Amino acid sequence: MSDNLPIPLSAPLSRAQQSTLVNLVRRAAKAEILPRFRNMNVRDISTKSGRYDLVTEADTATEAMLTHGLQQMFPHALIVGEEAASADDKLRGKIAEAELCFVLDPVDGTWNFANGLPLFGVIVAVTRFGKPVLGLLYDPVMDDWIIADEATPARMVRAVGAERGLSVSKGGTLSEMSGYIHLYLLERGKQDEMAVALPDFGRTQVLRCSCHEYRTLAQGNMDFCLSGTMNPWDHAAGVLICQMAGGHVAMLDGSDYNAGLTEGYLLAAPDVDSWKRLRDRFSFLMS
Repeated sequence: MSDNLPIPLSAPLSRAQQSTLVNLVRRAAKAEILPRFRNMNVRDISTKSGRYDLVTEADTATEAMLTHGLQQMFPHALIVGEEAASADDKLRGKIAEAELCFVLDPVDGTWNFANGLPLFGVIVAVTRFGKPVLGLLYDPVMDDWIIADEATPARMVRAVGAERGLSVSKGGTLSEMSGYIHLYLLERGKQDEMAVALPDFGRTQVLRCSCHEYRTLAQGNMDFCLSGTMNPWDHAAGVLICQMAGGHVAMLDGSDYNAGLTEGYLLAAPDVDSWKRLRDRFSFLMS
């Protein structure tokens, strides 16, 4: 299949197309992200919604390079980058209607990146009418990536070509599980109730980087992730990857995740039983 042809709805990207996508992401990281890491001044960093919501020249330049490359390869596709969506509030609303859409987070974990912490990544999701059909979580520092599509289990791939399959954790009781809870991204009225729930778990934390949070989930190193902010560039790729690593991911009300969603709570867990235990503990969020 030529990279310039639209993809049939019956199949995800071919292995050749996936390789082309990965190479584009790696080139963008080498050209636009890594040269700026720990090498920016104040003029290179701006805020969006608040002091913790940053955007840098690396974000905008990387998104531009990825968007241009994808437009060349898939001219019929809708491309929704985080920065483009911030500039055009109608763009995000088109995801659920698009037969083929690429959802991009050019530098996920921008706060970490801007503050010199080597915990950031590039996220690319391919969606079909909002349903994730391919996910890519790329680490520019280590030059490795986790990838899965709807027909292929999640796998870790290193730059030298070595691959290994991934599997989520075995789950367990609440006290046995550790996970990511984005406490300060919850609505203020729910934060106090959530704070009371935190000691029920083995440990909770955040990495300020969805890319690496989903990577650790898919590798079985953490057990769950709860998020109440439905940015598709943060979640669409990770949802599919965790599912294809054996996990159970759904909205807290039990409905399927869709990248077109703008509200709700998303819960990723290792299996259905663990998911239900977590869902019951977080039920106060739905009241």
